[in-house]
Amino acid sequence: MNLTPTLTPEERRLALREDIAAPGVSIMPGVFDGFSAKLVEAAGYRSAFVTGSGVAESRYGVPDVGIVGYAESLDGAAMMAQRTGLALVADGDTGYGSPVNVVYTVRGFENAGLSGLLIEDQVWPKRCGHMSGKETIPLREAAMKIRAAVEARRDPNFLILARTDAVAVDGLADAVERAKAYAAEGADLLFADALMSEADMETFAGSVDVPVVVNMGFGIRARRTTPLVTPGRLAELGVAVAIYPRMLTAAAVTGMHKALEVFRGSHDDSAVPDRPDLLTSFEDLQALVGLDETREMEERYAV
Repeated sequence: MNLTPTLTPEERRLALREDIAAPGVSIMPGVFDGFSAKLVEAAGYRSAFVTGSGVAESRYGVPDVGIVGYAESLDGAAMMAQRTGLALVADGDTGYGSPVNVVYTVRGFENAGLSGLLIEDQVWPKRCGHMSGKETIPLREAAMKIRAAVEARRDPNFLILARTDAVAVDGLADAVERAKAYAAEGADLLFADALMSEADMETFAGSVDVPVVVNMGFGIRARRTTPLVTPGRLAELGVAVAIYPRMLTAAAVTGMHKALEVFRGSHDDSAVPDRPDLLTSFEDLQALVGLDETREMEERYAV
């Protein structure tokens, strides 16, 4: 019976730090629910990024524009941390208020077993990093949020990922200035969202002494944002971590679209076709979510 993850939260945080410090780029697929988290773990990944946009879009059916708050984000991330052995870095948006709110936000996610938390410098309500119309808060206020986040954590290996959206607002130079200020406050990772080119990535990574994260956004048709770059090339540019927040959400929606198209097209047939190429088997789905463990408990505690 293996209902709990093999590693403790503290062990997962330490392992994640070691992975990030190792040569090459650490790959973090985006997870947003139980299915995606378990699939990423089954695929052999040791860490993942809890995508705030994915949680908002899939769980609540709303866009990533600040509608989903602290409690909803924490609930979704905590479930994934408890049901997998993944080291998860969660999306904490802006910290949901002042630096004091950030303190409670960090402690909530840390207590829930997460391995790290992203805090960004947008105004609230925020927007997805690849949307237009973003605004940033003053640098000193943003730096105080990062200071509060760093001082709030109890486990020094709990990662604080400082994100700046300044590239789209005031340009790359402002993003670098903000990143340096966040690093000075103790941020473990730095993330400038919506970098526009490989040159921008290299400049940003070369301007700071803290590991850099980039967002590889699949499925953006009008690519007026970060280009897709291979992990090998990202390593050459000085990037330490690549997150893929949209990959699995986009794949899930596409898969459901295709299944519904096939089903609608079969309404007039004598029998609805079974499509193993489109539909995971009942047995495989139950194995993914741990039915065998539950059966084992049923036998163990049978009256």
